[in-house]
Amino acid sequence: MGRKLFCDISPTCYKISVAKETLRRYIKDFFSKEKIAKTRSDTLLPNIVKGHSSILVRRLAGVDLSLQENKVTNIELACARINGTVVNPGETFSFWRTVGKTTAKEGYKEGLIIKRGGKLGSGIGGGLCQMANMIHWLVLSSPMTVTELHHHSDALFPDERRRVPFGTGTSVLNNYVDYRFKNNTDQPVQIVVWTENGELCGELRSEREYPYRYKLVEENHHFRKEGEKYYRISQVYRLVIDRASGEEIRKELILDNHSLVMYDSALIPKEQIRED
Repeated sequence: MGRKLFCDISPTCYKISVAKETLRRYIKDFFSKEKIAKTRSDTLLPNIVKGHSSILVRRLAGVDLSLQENKVTNIELACARINGTVVNPGETFSFWRTVGKTTAKEGYKEGLIIKRGGKLGSGIGGGLCQMANMIHWLVLSSPMTVTELHHHSDALFPDERRRVPFGTGTSVLNNYVDYRFKNNTDQPVQIVVWTENGELCGELRSEREYPYRYKLVEENHHFRKEGEKYYRISQVYRLVIDRASGEEIRKELILDNHSLVMYDSALIPKEQIRED
């Protein structure tokens, strides 16, 4: 058996580790030259770059439904902090610098979190990865530059009404594992997020259309058994398309998935398993 990390010794040690990482992040940001977006506006920018929605409550095998329901409260609180955020040219959007503290005092509840090693657990403010995933998906459909991203490395659940290619999400944790993007264009963009009819809805807006549009496609999707374990395999590409002509300008590989299946392998569709 491997030696335990300090953070795994006890809950107190975990809290100490989190405090250390949060302080380290604060010091790094203090000396950084990044200009973090802080402006919010109730006036919507006129052009919708990309819109998307995702289901808030999913009935997942082995997951306490109350954690999913609490997630709705957490996401609604985060929406109130993020909605209307304007990222001006040269500015960087920071998920945690925008959302702030996710404590019980602020109204946050116990939600689902992913612990070290891909294990599922619960924690105050859990479930906000869905919000970060939403923003990342909008940003991928724009010319914005992602500057900080932490992929979920494992396939934790089987697909349930999936609307986006597998693996295009991001992890956020405890104010130090952040999601950030920079606006390197010549016009401001605005993040609009809200909940409606059991879904998280989002839009990335701008003053005017960009000359290109973007499309994400997943190719070569399948499962493969390696030893006694199964892995989910695929490649995700981003197509850059000229808006005026409809011509594909380039095809960029943004993700090469090789993800360990953490759920019951009996749930993998047999026709999606390859021997090669």
